[in-house]
Amino acid sequence: MVAEIFAPHSHDAADSIDTALESSRRGIRAVKISFFALLVTSVLQLAVILVSGSVALLADTIHNFSDALTAIPLFIAFRLARRAPTRRYTYGYGRAEDLAGLFVIAMITLSAIVAAVEAIRRLVTPQGINYLGWVAAAGVIGFIGNELVALYRIREGNAIGSAALVADGYHARTDGFTSLAVVIGALGVWAGWPAADPVAGLLISIAILSVLRRAALEVLRRLMNGVDPALVDRLEHQAAHVSGVEGVRETRVRWEGHRLHAELAIGVSPRLTITEGHAVAHAVEHELLHGIAHLDHLTVHVEPNDPSRDSTHAEVSHHT
Repeated sequence: MVAEIFAPHSHDAADSIDTALESSRRGIRAVKISFFALLVTSVLQLAVILVSGSVALLADTIHNFSDALTAIPLFIAFRLARRAPTRRYTYGYGRAEDLAGLFVIAMITLSAIVAAVEAIRRLVTPQGINYLGWVAAAGVIGFIGNELVALYRIREGNAIGSAALVADGYHARTDGFTSLAVVIGALGVWAGWPAADPVAGLLISIAILSVLRRAALEVLRRLMNGVDPALVDRLEHQAAHVSGVEGVRETRVRWEGHRLHAELAIGVSPRLTITEGHAVAHAVEHELLHGIAHLDHLTVHVEPNDPSRDSTHAEVSHHT
């Protein structure tokens, strides 16, 4: 489907891109291609607006333009993610990607407001629509263009672990389906209901608000260091099965942009020497860095597996 959505690739896990540098490059390529694809779609729709006067098509085109512009902060964020950590930013610049996600949310909100205001204005002051066939064709163009971009963004975002890019993909997908509202509006006017066009514009605004909720939830969860609990379970499961590990506790995982940072404490036999304990920690590090997608940094604390320590710790925590 359009050269497997802009580029052929394998879906095999072993073939996935999972280094910080390569995933940032892949993210940059994704935002560049999707930007130009949506820009072409918007220009084609704008040409029809100039001759038709369709408010539904205008609302849809405004949203497409705003969707294309969200590629700019994402591009900047992916470029920043390639920079090495500094003495001030010791974790690097991956968090810039989550801040770019906030810009995506702001643009979705703005486009919903603009589309709603324009639709209400046209309801109060009706305006005729010309070239209904072209308006319907422009709506179909909007749907196809946005759906292709959505498939591409979501695929690439999931591949590199970027919540902002995935959210922008769902944003594009909703734009695609709202473009079909333009077609419905044109058909309604053709059938003799002049208000069908601005009503379709209002429906677009409501649809934009629905995707706003989903995108905001995902981006804000990343900003609050939220992760999928299944990821924590998998990390603990793999660590627990490394030879020499007798228990796993105090697991912490968070995203830095599209890369993962993790900390965990492993319990080992108190009879092990420091060197032997370090070797077990190194084996855990090797297992997880190669077995957990998008994991870049891992800190492993080695503790003697003393049950009395755990009960004492629990008692202190209870009284605290």
